[in-house]
Amino acid sequence: MADTQFDVLTIGNAIVDVIAPIDPAFLAREGMDEGIMHLVDAERSAYLYERMPAEKRMISGGSSANTAAGVANFGGRAAFVGKVARDDLGDIFAADFHALGVHYGVSRLTDGPATARSMILVSPGGERTMNTYLGACQQLTVADIKEAEIGAAAVTYMEGYLWDPPEAKKAFVVAANFAHKHERPTAITLSDPFCVNRFRDEFLDLMRSKTIDYVFANIEEAKALYETDNLHDAVQQLAKDCELAAVTMGAQGAMAIRDGEIVTVPAFPVPDVVDATGAGDLFASGFLLALARERDLRTALAAGCLAASEVISHIGARPMRDLAQMARDRKIAL
Repeated sequence: MADTQFDVLTIGNAIVDVIAPIDPAFLAREGMDEGIMHLVDAERSAYLYERMPAEKRMISGGSSANTAAGVANFGGRAAFVGKVARDDLGDIFAADFHALGVHYGVSRLTDGPATARSMILVSPGGERTMNTYLGACQQLTVADIKEAEIGAAAVTYMEGYLWDPPEAKKAFVVAANFAHKHERPTAITLSDPFCVNRFRDEFLDLMRSKTIDYVFANIEEAKALYETDNLHDAVQQLAKDCELAAVTMGAQGAMAIRDGEIVTVPAFPVPDVVDATGAGDLFASGFLLALARERDLRTALAAGCLAASEVISHIGARPMRDLAQMARDRKIAL
């Protein structure tokens, strides 16, 4: 699209993943169930952080932050809006985006909770047990939404995970209004079925009021949104409720629905699925970049599936290979 500074601007939770290998005795000692995501408070977060092994790896994360990183890896112009504190993990988050070339201009929190972190304990068999402290990322407000940034983006994309704190909700709606004022589309990912079950009516209202134009979901999220076990029924409803929907189907690939047309592409084969974390986030990066560059739905779906195939082939929710080169190798014209 003409006159844009950014191809994709994403809004969401700014989280730093703190990853360390542990022995199972650690989980037993700390009363954790292996493979479960536990939400923790500031005190518990500090306690666990201190007791994790010294060989911790720090990797910036968060669903729509991963999408912005994917857009940048494809060679796109990305921006991110999300809140971190003025602390060590906040420094890591900002530095990672700077290194990737993602525009990140949100003011840091100086009074209040610490930067959000997800302490990921990896068992010998590869199972990941998460302890997530949301902290500063839930302090996003309308003041962090800048019309100049939103208006300069070909598409603005938000994550359903952030649809919880009341101030973040207001920020969502203000961002959507700015985008539409500048005749730019808005998009949301439904994030997970648990999220959908909590906010179903509000998500449907965002779609039906045309606050949101494009919707991203996986099969379970789409079915949860319409309280049906039938994917066909959910897809028919999505077609009525939004301008464009993209539904990821795991090993079966992905589909897009627009103006009554359904386009489906197969997944790219992955010999060994190592870690499915971030597959939906990276799918969105390829799909959104293609839309921003006015490519057709089949190209957008292929770019999304390509990015998803890369990220599930290794540990971590950010690409490790050059997505732009992978797209060129497969004749996906972005």
